[in-house]
Amino acid sequence: MEKQKSSGEEDSSLETGLLHTWKGYSYSTTPERVLLSRPVIQAALGARHGVLLVEGGQVYSFGELPWKQNQATSVASEPVLEAVLSEQRVVFVAAGSAHSGVVTEDGGVHMWGDNSHGQCGLLGLSVIPNPTPVGVVDSETTPSQSVKILEMACGDQHTLALSAKHEVWAWGSGCQLGLNTSTFPVWKPQKVECLAGKHVLQVDCGASHSLALVRCPPSPQESRKPLVDKCGHCHQLLYTMTDKEDHVIISDGHHCPLGVEVDSTEAKSDPDQGSLSKQGRNSPESSVTSSANPASTTPPSSTPATECQHHSLASSQKPGEPAMKDSCGLGGTVTNGEVCVEASETTTIETDSCKATGLKSSPYPDEQAVKAYLKRLSDHSLVEHTAKTSSTLHSAQISSDPAVCFASEPFIPVAQSVTPMGSALNNLVASCASAVGERVASTYEALSLRKVIGYWVPGEGRERLEERLRLEEPMQGKKSSSLGDIREEEAELSRRLSLPGLLSQVSPRLLRRTSRTRGRPVPLTSGGISESDAHLPSLQTEVWSWGRGQEGQLGHGDLLPRPQPVCIKSFSGKEVLRVAAGASHSLALTTQSQVFSWGCNTSGQLGHMESPTNFPHLTKLSEGIRVWDIGAGQQHTLLLADGDCMQPILYYSGKQVKEEQEETAEEQTGKYTQQPVLLPFCMNLGYVSSVCTGGQTCAALADRNVMGFKSSLHELAAAERKYYCKLSNIKNLLLQPLLKLDSLSSALGQSSGLLQNLIGRLGRLSQLTGQNSASLTSFLRRSRDIRGIVLLDDAHLFLDTYSEYCSAVGDFLVMGGFQALVKPCQDVFGKGADVVQRLSECSEEGLALADILAHLFYLPIKHLHEYGRLLLKLASCYDPSSVDYQKLQDASSKYESMALHLKRRRKEAEYTLHFWKSFPGKMTDSLRKASRRLVCESSNKALTLQNAGRFSVNWFMLFNDALVHAQGMVPYKSFFSTHHVFPLATLWVEPVSEDNTGLYGLKLTSPEESFTLLASSSAEKAKWLRSINQAVEQALSGLGHDGIPPSTGLTQRADPPISRTASYTFYKDSRLKEATYEGRWVSGKPHGRGVVKWPDGRMYTGAFKNGLEDGFGDYVVPNKTQNTCDHYQGQWKDGKMHGFGTFRYASGEVYEGSFQDNMRHGHGMLRSGKLNSTSPSVFIGQWQYDKKSGYGVFDDITRGEKYMGMWLDDQRQGNGVVVTQFGLYYEGAFSNNKMMGTGVLLSEDDTTFEGEFSEDWTLNGKGVLTMPNGDYIEGSFNGVWGTGLKISGSYYKPSLYDSDKEKTHFNKLGRLAVHSEEKWKAVFVECWDRLGCDSPGQGETSTAWDNIAIALTVNRRQQRDSPELLSRSHHKTLESLEFIPQHVGPVTLEVYHTIRRYLVKACDTPLHPLGRLVETLVSVYRMTYVGVGANRRLLPQAVNEIQSYLSRIFQLVRFLFPDLPDEGGSLAEPRKEKTDTDTTGKLLESPKPGCVVSSSALLLPVLLPRLYPPLFTLYALDKEKEDDVYWECVIRLNKQPDLALLAFLGVQQKFWPVTVTLHGEKQQVLSNTKDACFASAVETLQQISTTFTPSDKLQVIQLTFEEITQEVLALLKQDFLWSMDDLFPVFLFVVLRARIRNLGSEVSLIEDLMDPCVQHGEHGIMFTTLKASYYQIQHEKVT
Repeated sequence: MEKQKSSGEEDSSLETGLLHTWKGYSYSTTPERVLLSRPVIQAALGARHGVLLVEGGQVYSFGELPWKQNQATSVASEPVLEAVLSEQRVVFVAAGSAHSGVVTEDGGVHMWGDNSHGQCGLLGLSVIPNPTPVGVVDSETTPSQSVKILEMACGDQHTLALSAKHEVWAWGSGCQLGLNTSTFPVWKPQKVECLAGKHVLQVDCGASHSLALVRCPPSPQESRKPLVDKCGHCHQLLYTMTDKEDHVIISDGHHCPLGVEVDSTEAKSDPDQGSLSKQGRNSPESSVTSSANPASTTPPSSTPATECQHHSLASSQKPGEPAMKDSCGLGGTVTNGEVCVEASETTTIETDSCKATGLKSSPYPDEQAVKAYLKRLSDHSLVEHTAKTSSTLHSAQISSDPAVCFASEPFIPVAQSVTPMGSALNNLVASCASAVGERVASTYEALSLRKVIGYWVPGEGRERLEERLRLEEPMQGKKSSSLGDIREEEAELSRRLSLPGLLSQVSPRLLRRTSRTRGRPVPLTSGGISESDAHLPSLQTEVWSWGRGQEGQLGHGDLLPRPQPVCIKSFSGKEVLRVAAGASHSLALTTQSQVFSWGCNTSGQLGHMESPTNFPHLTKLSEGIRVWDIGAGQQHTLLLADGDCMQPILYYSGKQVKEEQEETAEEQTGKYTQQPVLLPFCMNLGYVSSVCTGGQTCAALADRNVMGFKSSLHELAAAERKYYCKLSNIKNLLLQPLLKLDSLSSALGQSSGLLQNLIGRLGRLSQLTGQNSASLTSFLRRSRDIRGIVLLDDAHLFLDTYSEYCSAVGDFLVMGGFQALVKPCQDVFGKGADVVQRLSECSEEGLALADILAHLFYLPIKHLHEYGRLLLKLASCYDPSSVDYQKLQDASSKYESMALHLKRRRKEAEYTLHFWKSFPGKMTDSLRKASRRLVCESSNKALTLQNAGRFSVNWFMLFNDALVHAQGMVPYKSFFSTHHVFPLATLWVEPVSEDNTGLYGLKLTSPEESFTLLASSSAEKAKWLRSINQAVEQALSGLGHDGIPPSTGLTQRADPPISRTASYTFYKDSRLKEATYEGRWVSGKPHGRGVVKWPDGRMYTGAFKNGLEDGFGDYVVPNKTQNTCDHYQGQWKDGKMHGFGTFRYASGEVYEGSFQDNMRHGHGMLRSGKLNSTSPSVFIGQWQYDKKSGYGVFDDITRGEKYMGMWLDDQRQGNGVVVTQFGLYYEGAFSNNKMMGTGVLLSEDDTTFEGEFSEDWTLNGKGVLTMPNGDYIEGSFNGVWGTGLKISGSYYKPSLYDSDKEKTHFNKLGRLAVHSEEKWKAVFVECWDRLGCDSPGQGETSTAWDNIAIALTVNRRQQRDSPELLSRSHHKTLESLEFIPQHVGPVTLEVYHTIRRYLVKACDTPLHPLGRLVETLVSVYRMTYVGVGANRRLLPQAVNEIQSYLSRIFQLVRFLFPDLPDEGGSLAEPRKEKTDTDTTGKLLESPKPGCVVSSSALLLPVLLPRLYPPLFTLYALDKEKEDDVYWECVIRLNKQPDLALLAFLGVQQKFWPVTVTLHGEKQQVLSNTKDACFASAVETLQQISTTFTPSDKLQVIQLTFEEITQEVLALLKQDFLWSMDDLFPVFLFVVLRARIRNLGSEVSLIEDLMDPCVQHGEHGIMFTTLKASYYQIQHEKVT
């Protein structure tokens, strides 16, 4: 706008908002300019005054202002400023006959003028001289809230206001308020409850009537709510059923005594019209209760005013000729040509302020029509109908909202047959359902014929359909009842079908009639674009009117008053944009720029001479005049329209107003217009943006054309209005007549679906255009700059809609749809099809009708050029450096480039159509697809197949989605026998170099084929290469159909990527035959992530490499017998399960472990049982080729047995151990899954058998049975252990050496078990394998480190994709593991510590091979020694197993760090000069444990804490007896006080503490002091139970000794050296006081697992002291 402003900033008042007023329409009339210093934004005219709103929000009044007390004369020739409002910023003004109102920016209302009827909303004053605030308060809310108002309208005696919530508030007097009251005036603004919950867009007031424009609620499909079966008001059942002999009638004719009647005038059912109930339009209750219920709060005995329902029969009426009224027809039924009228219900309605005139009311313009109608009714008997219709209720009525009530097909009109039965629906369901069920299919089938093209009827289509139905009736000899079309029976059927499971028997006649595909409904108005997103106005609107109707100004086809708002049915689908109310006539302006008028026409103000005037009719305007603003005055109408010239023009219809001096009695009968006349002076006013009228005055607001800005804006809006009218004409004149043709679908064949799509897209485009046209029209009224032009702000919406529409036209064209439409067009429009010619604006002569149709449907693309041109024209009004200029320029180029792009697509479609016409052979049918476009083809022999046979013919066709190769033999050139289709997404093309061959070749690769094509020349080769690459690129980008639209800003790449994502179904590959793969590809092979689905339900999701599953994948196989799936998750290699994975079998078993070649192979665990938590058995161990082979542990939970030993082919074979929950222990040989051979069996009480076994627990052969007391039997045994044994042998009772005998049998244990080195070999082999070694110790260290790095990186990448799997500390561990400990030369202590720290971290994460190993070992160890495995006899094996782990892990560590010395080797000294400190240090300890390398020192700290619980449990079980003896002694001795215990233990008196420090205070040791001496040493020793490894426990013992020494040194105050005789009693005291429960277990654990190099050092001596203390306490004799 900068340019514009700079040119005229000072006197902008002269450029915009110029107001001109005038009266009448004679040539002598010249408009007067109202002079103001600021531009006028809005004007409102009353009977004799006007109110103006100017820029800045000030308000001026002019004309006769009798309420102004201080003015000398009450006539203001100049506008007077309303100074009271100077503090407020006003945004809207309104004027009634003699009162005015304004709305301020904050939503407040101010009013002044005549208040004698309460129209100013202020109590007690008949005149309000100055603007006074009026409170609009919603008292329903608590606390009461003031209502924000948007705009208002004033009549003679009433005022309406529209709130920000789009509800209507009213005050004043008369039924035109629409309130539920008969006491007037209404001083306080009240909500019009009938319109509550609706979205009101505009209100206007006439002298004694009101109009409201309401946005239609969303269509029933959008707002499906569950059906209700009770009325929301009176809680009675909505549906009733009457059981007849042969059928059931389901009726929804519920009459609610509380609801509000909806009156309707035309014989139409409209899913969008109806209900007035307060729940809002969409609620099912409202739709049902409003169908046709007499409703009011007054008692039902008197027919209430709200119903305006039954009209009195005019006296002139002949007998048997009832007043015909649509949905409120009289309660009569027709029998054999006679009409029975119930006179009791026909009364004239009168209320306090709305008198109903007793005119004859009929929707038919003349008597003749009524007679014809009645004649038609009496042509056949309606017995069937009479039977159905209850005589006490109104005859069948049309439901106001069938689609919502019944969720039936929204386009089936529903008329209702009402039955009075109140029986509950639920009771009937059971009885009806069975009898009715079978009939559903056939009945529904008949109905579904109505859906051949399956569209719903929008407003316009509906009306035309009904007219047509009415006309058809006599022609086809079909008769109908009550409402003048066949809806009654169709509705009867549709209603029966609409309650599922309650279908009554339907008479065949009814079915036959319904199934005629009569008027095929069309979605010519689509609900496609969501209005909320696009900031576009709604086109789906309704007009509601209420108040007095004596002049027909309500438009309901009668002269009755309506005290409540009622919807004018005839506006259904008319897309009304604005309404205007004159004194006693009304106007409605539609989006198609037509004006409907109704009401008083005494002065020709309706602009037509049609009658009756109580019904909307079109104003007569010459063709090409498009109205876009309206004003209705006292007796005249003013229209603002587009004509042929650029400027808007004005039309006037109504009374001629004489100059004042000539005013005489003649004026009363003065002349007036027959139809609107052009006002000659309108061209002088400039660019008029809006008009208003009031009294006899007219006013127009105009702008001057500065810099061409206004003219460009007006041109843009006018072009859009013209274009929308064009689209509407195509719909109404061409498509609707065509769609009514019964033979259309058969003529179109397969293309009927494409026509459906095309019409849908056209509907959507049309709707968008209409909304944009409405938006631009309202934009002209208010705007000064380009902000808010939808074409700019939402360009994408337009571009997408056009692109989709163009695709639809192209698809229809390619499939020969326009050719197929020719015959139907000629059938409907005659041989020449002039309508099509006229609509297509085609200038070329002699074109075929198919081409003309195609031209017609491609017209919208031209309009895109128009957008581009007009936006560019607008841009030229701005300074090129401004933002607005840039915005307009960009939008213009977007529309231009889209237009060119769509033109190109049209050419492609035409080229493809031409190709199909000339294409030989029968392949056309299989290859011809709607979205398929031809790019190029090789019919000119430009391309041949390399190595083709000499008689074969090859033809290549490149489409936008596939390359087709057709083959045939030479003699049959016209017939190609086979063809193959290669989808482009999975086609790779590369040129073959021409160096030595001289051939111009292209190599093509598809997933299952690869072949070479030879081109005839290098130019031809380049053309095909470019075409294929381009087509592939477009197919990959998902734009195959459309190409790349210019709006996306994408540029075409030269070559499509080798790696891509695509979907493909295999047809040859044996493994993947008929499977579909979707995912990443590289050069014709699946590579990367993807999904394969087989037809039999198998599915693989995961990684691929060179066409095979490789990496991590998820595989599901349906199992039909189990009715569930096998599911594998894990590693794959070369298309097979390989590596670690989890297999969940359909049977409920779960295997976790290694796979190889789709088989379980390596280490793995199998849980059997439905639920893992209660699995009956678990096996963990080695597998070979899907069978258990090698060492494994089998826990049979149901039998309470655990086997640890060797397996072969799923059977126990070799040595093994079995323990049971009853304490039995067996070790020995197994064969064929049984104990067979030599074995040892021990029971809980140490009874032992050693000898031959033949079955599980079955002794058979020689052996020795030893009793717990040492007695034994030697001989031959036979029988099952635990039952009677047959023995033949000798019994021995040794007397001496019992202890030796005991030892011998315990030493034997473990001999026949599997050696610990043989256990879990597979686990270690897998770890070596992960490091890249074929067998332990064989391989390169560098390779191993590479493999570790790869494993960590891959795992980290997986974790990065799902970060929730990693804790933060874990993340840090992974980061630190990326650094490999490096060193040169021998390993020093420092390097050794670095390695130790690395190992601790590596074993902390399962993502590292060593960590994985440790994790597996821990799980197998726990698996072995927990539960039944916690058997004391297994302790030696458990200890040996740990030692074997250590040595085998140490082997791995030495492989990774080759410089590390072997077990027991010494570390290198750090290079530095020897100093004294070293020599003194040497004196302290014998050998330095830190300097000797040992596996236990390095690895036990990592391993033991994880294995400690099961291991220590075994120790505790083994030492249970000794520990109990020890503990008893500890408890007894601890009862003594300190000094007594010291004396008892023989501690020398010089070591007895004299004072002790308790809680920081020194205290004397007395004879009764307890637990005070050597307290710190005791506390230290107690920590032995909190440590895990022997070295840590030894450290605790050492600290305990140091604590004792410290205390004694403090006592003696001099240096001294311990002798063992002195030290032992003191230490014994400390051990006793430490009260360690399982000290025996602790001692044994240290002894078994301590580092050998420590045994003879200081730690060794200290440990021996502790052990001695333990044995001493056990054998202590207390005297």
